[in-house]
Amino acid sequence: MRWKGRDQSDQIEDRRGALRAGPAVGGGAVLLIALVVLLLGGNPQQVLNQLESGGDSRPVSRSAPSAAEEELREFTAVVLKDTEDVWTDVFKESGRTYRKPKLVLFSGQVDSACGSASSAVGPFYCGEDERIYIDLSFYGELKSRFGARGEFAQAYVIAHEVGHHVQKLLGTLDKVHVARSRMRERGANAISVRLELQADYYAGLFARRAQATKNILDKGDIDSAISAATAIGDDTLQRKMQGQVVPDSFTHGTSDQRVRWFLKGWERGDLEGGDTFRARSL
Repeated sequence: MRWKGRDQSDQIEDRRGALRAGPAVGGGAVLLIALVVLLLGGNPQQVLNQLESGGDSRPVSRSAPSAAEEELREFTAVVLKDTEDVWTDVFKESGRTYRKPKLVLFSGQVDSACGSASSAVGPFYCGEDERIYIDLSFYGELKSRFGARGEFAQAYVIAHEVGHHVQKLLGTLDKVHVARSRMRERGANAISVRLELQADYYAGLFARRAQATKNILDKGDIDSAISAATAIGDDTLQRKMQGQVVPDSFTHGTSDQRVRWFLKGWERGDLEGGDTFRARSL
């Protein structure tokens, strides 16, 4: 991916200055545990709180970021700037104004308007404060544990979370949260899948627009995004972690669905094609 030397977003909020001692369980193991609980329909934060309650909660000083960490920060800032430019144009085309989200870098644990969260839950978007939260160590997890290599696999993750911000601005996110609160678990999971697949579509839309305007992609970059989408499909994760697939507990979509909607966004590049809520088949 061509990103070095390009403009960076000024919407980065760096909270990596200090972190708290984590649980006795390693970070990678905690991530796997949290994912299993989430896919089974439970609340991963409850598990994380229990794990962390056994650890030392005293503040831990953090050394200066390494050169590799700073490169990841710069990469993240460049990708965020690209999303800002793309979505500003897309919104302008439909007579809307795009409001930029903040992207918070943190280490270990972070407080958001949606509650406290551990890095074990992975990158997430909080609609209450319109911020994206990322622990840069997730990029390493993406490669080592999920086998999704390449810089554009990382960019796909950012673009997906920005997709949730787009849903917030368009009113979709709040409508889905209200609808889910009135549904039984199975129905709430099903509508969550449609929400996540739409964010995948928006990630594909971003890729198409950014390539057209900035020529950011190298050969194989789209394949990197596809590998990431495949690796984090509900069916793939469940099969890997629990040895069986439970479709009613899906909250993000299967690997095939996630790839399909990303590629649809890549092929179309417009808002209209991403209405997963009216789609008869996903």
